[in-house]
Order: sequence, then C-alpha cells, then structure tokens
Amino acid sequence: MRLLVIEDDPLIARSLEQALTPLGNTVDVFTHHAQAREALQSGQFDLVLLDLGLPDGNGLTLLAELRQRGDTTPVLILTARDGIDDRVEGLDLGADDYLAKPFSLAELEARVRALLRRSQQRVDNRLTFGPLAFDAGSGVATLNETVLDLPRRELRLLESLLLHAGSITPRETLENRLFGFGDVGPNALEVYISRLRKRLDGSGLRIRTFRGMGYRLEEETS
Repeated sequence: MRLLVIEDDPLIARSLEQALTPLGNTVDVFTHHAQAREALQSGQFDLVLLDLGLPDGNGLTLLAELRQRGDTTPVLILTARDGIDDRVEGLDLGADDYLAKPFSLAELEARVRALLRRSQQRVDNRLTFGPLAFDAGSGVATLNETVLDLPRRELRLLESLLLHAGSITPRETLENRLFGFGDVGPNALEVYISRLRKRLDGSGLRIRTFRGMGYRLEEETS
C-alpha cells in the first residue's frame, strides 16, 4: 500500500514511517500544508494520515479540498486536538477515523488495517489468489503455505498484484506503490517483476505483461 503521512512533528512522523513501512507499505512523509497539497494533487494513495496543526495551514482544509474534488481516499486524522467540536468537524468534512495524540502504535496499525480493509471491501487482512497469500497485518507472504522471504519492494509488488489479481494493474499504480515520489529508472519496475516471476515459477501462477498498460497476476493455462 502507498500511505501519505502529513505530520509536522519529526519524531512522530519518523515513528509512523518506521511502524508502517515494514508491513509492506510505501510511506511518503510531508511536514507542511503546501507540500502535502501538492502531493495529494499529483499522487495516488491508499490511505492518508493527517495531522491538523500544520505550521503553514490547517489540515482540515486539505481534507475539504480532497473531498470536494471527489477523492474518496480514506483519511485518518491524527491530532492533539481532542475536543468534541474538532472531532465532529473532521468527520463531517469526510474523515474516516480520528485518533487523538498520544496514541499507541499498535492501535494506529489496527486502525490503518481496518480502514484499508473497508476501502477494499475485504473482511480480513489476507489477500489470496490460488496458492499465494499476503497478510497485511503481519506483512508476511506465503506460497503453498511456505513463507516467502521477500525484500520490501518485492513484497509491495506482490501485494499490489494480489489486490488486482485476475485484472490488469496499471504500470503507474505499481510504480507509485513501489517507489513513491523517488526517482524511478526506466527499467526499475521490470527488475522487480522479473524477480517475482522467478519466485512464482512452478506455482501455477504467472505475471503477464500487457505492453502500454500494465501487468496481471493470473493462473497459468495448460
């Protein structure tokens, strides 16, 4: 998953990134209102974690702008403002959940998983396709019930393909989830696709290329 953290406290931002990245997520962190607005306008995210008290603006205006243009990306508000009026305003503007600081990372992770499940219309944390499975709660992938020891980006790639298993996942979507706003070489995605194909060899599954469109995780045909 690709997550956007908008948080001006560097210690909290770093803690969020360290907690959520090992679970197979790409985490982009921005500390200012202006930076975050640009990121939301140019990037595609699976979840936004939004602080309200930013140094150059109110996080609620970012939320309002997001919803006004029809963007339904789940938003979890993180703020030290624990008054009922702030909670009501955030929820009325379209926030999906609200967590007051200080909070435990375990609770945060659970809320993130719940919001992602809801947005993807899943009943649990597992994504499965044939013998392949990924548990978003533990960040563990298995093939024929054997754990796959995957580097972080291969894990993100596998999760992204599983989310759209049987359908074409656009190349841009995969690059966003693997690399975020970092520089992406012309063949970077193909390198990870090739590595994951080797992992799936003999499993009855394959990753098929659709040139100019993207990739599809599918069952091999005889």
